[in-house]
Amino acid sequence: MSARELGLGLQSNKRPGDYAVLAAIAEDAGFDVITVFNDLFFQPALPALLEIARATERARVGPSCLNPFTVHPVEIAGQTAALDLASNGRAFLGLAAGAWLDRVGVDASRPLTAIREAWEVVRRLLAGDDSGFEGERFSLQPGNTLAYEPLRREVPLLVGTWSPRLTAFAGEHAAELKLGGCANPAMVRLARERLGSSETRIVVGAVTVVDEDDAAARALARDEVALYLPVVAGHDPTVDVDVNAPEISDQVLDLFAFAGSPERIAEHAEALFAAGADRVEFGTPHGIDERRGVDLLGTRVLPRLRL
Repeated sequence: MSARELGLGLQSNKRPGDYAVLAAIAEDAGFDVITVFNDLFFQPALPALLEIARATERARVGPSCLNPFTVHPVEIAGQTAALDLASNGRAFLGLAAGAWLDRVGVDASRPLTAIREAWEVVRRLLAGDDSGFEGERFSLQPGNTLAYEPLRREVPLLVGTWSPRLTAFAGEHAAELKLGGCANPAMVRLARERLGSSETRIVVGAVTVVDEDDAAARALARDEVALYLPVVAGHDPTVDVDVNAPEISDQVLDLFAFAGSPERIAEHAEALFAAGADRVEFGTPHGIDERRGVDLLGTRVLPRLRL
């Protein structure tokens, strides 16, 4: 990994073939990572990721993020192994507690336990460790291993969280910590403080709308941010946001989104790197027209951020 990276995050709401087109544009432009979200009620991330893996040669690929409440760790291990094989060793695994799970009656209590044990099951299965594992939520009976040979015995872990306890877990076990829905330099500094001396890298990713029409881009970004602001705003202790306000102010918008002209977005990303971010990830919908947005990110934003 380079000292400072740029990523593209895609929502799994597209038709087959669309992911390959966007991924090829992104890799040609120089994006280091291409990820697919795994949000509830959207398509699973894996089919899109397999398509992206076939359309790219260099960029790292992985889900941001799977959760062990709706996908069992044995299945997570299998998805990870399949993606790693398809990408010739470029896969990473993103794990998070997830959101909106109450809508489907899923018991999402004790997220730290669930993620810690899920990672232990995945890690052991990929490594070929048949000694067994007995956790509070998940277990493996001795003698059980994958029925095929994974390409790699280890894959990097990304933990998506704002939680201090999961941040501590990430500091011990993960290559990366992702603050999903965050574009706030103060939160990056706090996350770095929480990680302490850990070498875990910090990723920030949020809704992105880039367009030469700055005002139109920011108007669309407001609509997009309104959907998830109630979920993430309360996790950021560096700000006090009224999620019931009739309109999202410019100040609040810039805490939770990348929105506006290419020059504005490049300046915003620079502030996050200066605060301690190791990777900035530009999330959906990217632009008023997505393909045009991805193209603008590659041709007008990335060149300003390369050292």
